[in-house]
Amino acid sequence: MTTLSLAYIFKQQQLLVDEQFQLPRVETLASDLLISTGDQVIARDLQEHEAIPDGLQLIPIRQLLQLWSIQEFEQASRAIQLLEWRRNHKFCSHCGHKTDVHTSEYAMVCPACNYHQYPRVNPCVITVITRGKDEILLAKNARNTSNMYGLIAGFVEVGETLEDAVRRETLEEVGLKLGKIEYLASQPWPFPSNLMIAFKAEYASGELQLQPEEISDAAFFKFDQLPEIPFKGSIAHAMIMHVIQGTAVADDTQAWL
Repeated sequence: MTTLSLAYIFKQQQLLVDEQFQLPRVETLASDLLISTGDQVIARDLQEHEAIPDGLQLIPIRQLLQLWSIQEFEQASRAIQLLEWRRNHKFCSHCGHKTDVHTSEYAMVCPACNYHQYPRVNPCVITVITRGKDEILLAKNARNTSNMYGLIAGFVEVGETLEDAVRRETLEEVGLKLGKIEYLASQPWPFPSNLMIAFKAEYASGELQLQPEEISDAAFFKFDQLPEIPFKGSIAHAMIMHVIQGTAVADDTQAWL
């Protein structure tokens, strides 16, 4: 009897699921990427010439974040990030030779110079900023065509601490200086391979001065007068609810609340 594997099958940022948003089970191929050995779980790309199987559909993984548990989403995040890494490291960055997949670990190995290329994550800080007891800073991304307002976020630069990144991104994007900074939580964010690291910070000084290529609008909003905010399931939503309602963002053992 053929053993079927639970399969994360992606086409760019979309995942194949059935009508109940559950993963299919498929026969394993030699080219599949093994995600978990306990329960056989694999990941693969849906090729351009391949048709979508009957009974399955492609759903954006951002949408699944609102439908799945955090554990299900995190495994999907792991799968898509590993596929992205393997796809982008088919050749050695040292000598240009074609690489091979390591037989027992996540590494692309160069047979010519033996250089090992491992998966990388890009650390990003995301910050919920408060002023006084009932105001929160929300900003609209310049590339966002909707009316949604979110939090200040950005990539950590080389040689920078996480707290330095929080202060720099806030000063660059909205011209404000911060006081106390407190770590909250983190969340894998596979767009394409980021780790969102959440902080809470207190406004200290400055007037809003927007970086136009990044932020189209920003303001301090009263807790009871919020604009459209990020969807439930995202770390940004959890952070905003933490400030306004006092709910926990996450801890070491619990899922997002």
